[in-house]
Amino acid sequence: MRVTSPAFAYGRRIPGRFTADAPEGEVSPPLRVDGIPGQAVALTVLMEDPDTPGGTWVHWLLFDLPPVTDIPEGVSGLGTAGVNSWRRIGYGGPAPPSGIHRYLFRVFAHDDTLRLPVRSDRAAVEAALAGRVLDEAVLMGRYGV
Repeated sequence: MRVTSPAFAYGRRIPGRFTADAPEGEVSPPLRVDGIPGQAVALTVLMEDPDTPGGTWVHWLLFDLPPVTDIPEGVSGLGTAGVNSWRRIGYGGPAPPSGIHRYLFRVFAHDDTLRLPVRSDRAAVEAALAGRVLDEAVLMGRYGV
């Protein structure tokens, strides 16, 4: 499985419109997922920053998406939204306090829906994914001041 974005290449800078610095508000970037296993029933998207001083920061958690190839910019109506590290539902764009940070867009294909409630956090999603992941792909982008 492979995840890419038409907005930025692996290891490249995430465009400002997908960050907390965007004047029009934060919007998730478009993602493309190729090679989804045929037996996949659902996808989970987890965006995280591993470079924060206090540990990995979750920016976005979206689970139980149908196994779609294209996840549109500003996605809504697909899947179930979990909470990020700000304890908010939905996408929270990159906003590092200093330096350049890496942002990992991890996509998991799994064999069944997770059936978790809205506002589930990373720990609950990861526990529900245990033993269900068929494949995983990662897209890394960078952003900082």
